[in-house]
Amino acid sequence: GYLFHYGDRTIPCLVGQSGITGPGQKREGDGATPAGVWRLREVLYRPDRLTQPETPLSLSAINPDDGWCDDPASAQYNRMVRLPFDASHERMWRDDHAYNVVIPLGYNDDPPEPGLGSAIFLHCIAAGQISTAGCVAIDRDDLARLIGLAVANQHLSIPETLLAG
Repeated sequence: GYLFHYGDRTIPCLVGQSGITGPGQKREGDGATPAGVWRLREVLYRPDRLTQPETPLSLSAINPDDGWCDDPASAQYNRMVRLPFDASHERMWRDDHAYNVVIPLGYNDDPPEPGLGSAIFLHCIAAGQISTAGCVAIDRDDLARLIGLAVANQHLSIPETLLAG
């Protein structure tokens, strides 16, 4: 496993099933978490599962018709979209609780470059989950504490070699 650091806390986290990839090496569908320093863009949460989190970050509720485009050929690549949506996408309204609280990271989004990776999030660990598709996942209570302690323009640093836990 991997360890995640914030402030004086060290907690277990999950990363991509292919591990962490170096700067400029991330590709769509490779299962790797991109190393780098990424801005916490906003906090998204499931209002049917938890009360509005306390955070100084921008906050929005996820709706059942929210999706995230992961199709490099789409003009909406690596953007939130409304469902139904014709191009390949991920549903944000998930049954597994991973996205009860989810933070899109500022990876490949300003502007998105097709094929370099999409939907890179900091999110909750779902029951039974042992890796991600390229995101970083931590315990929901730890994620709630993190967003409560965040500051405006907060960034997450993903080193090429996280400490093994």
